[in-house]
Amino acid sequence: MNNRKILFAALILLAVAGLALHYRIHNYMVPDKLNPGNLIFDRTKFLSFIFPAIDVVVVTLLFTSRKTALYGYLLNGFLVIYGTVFMTHFSIAEISAKSIPPGAWLLKSTLPDIGIAWVDFFVGKALYDITIRG
Repeated sequence: MNNRKILFAALILLAVAGLALHYRIHNYMVPDKLNPGNLIFDRTKFLSFIFPAIDVVVVTLLFTSRKTALYGYLLNGFLVIYGTVFMTHFSIAEISAKSIPPGAWLLKSTLPDIGIAWVDFFVGKALYDITIRG
């Protein structure tokens, strides 16, 4: 198996893992408080799900061709930056709202999730470089 295929597989696995993580944390079908047993659609949580879904489908498709690899690289970068900003905001809001002690900030924050997103970006960068060099 060549390096391009390995990086492509890693990119897909990271994207699918991110999607699964977001679905578990931000499930957009939430229990209806007025009608127990029923689920309702939460569009705010759906936005947290749609961006990793774009990563899985669109970024993966864009990296399949040398002609569109640049767009895959750019979209992957935009998604990582967007995710970093929003996850950082979420962490700061949660830490300040719950008065979490400084020693627990690392594990109670989204810093590990942000790290995974940046690994996805760097794998995409390496894949882009290999794809362009041919």
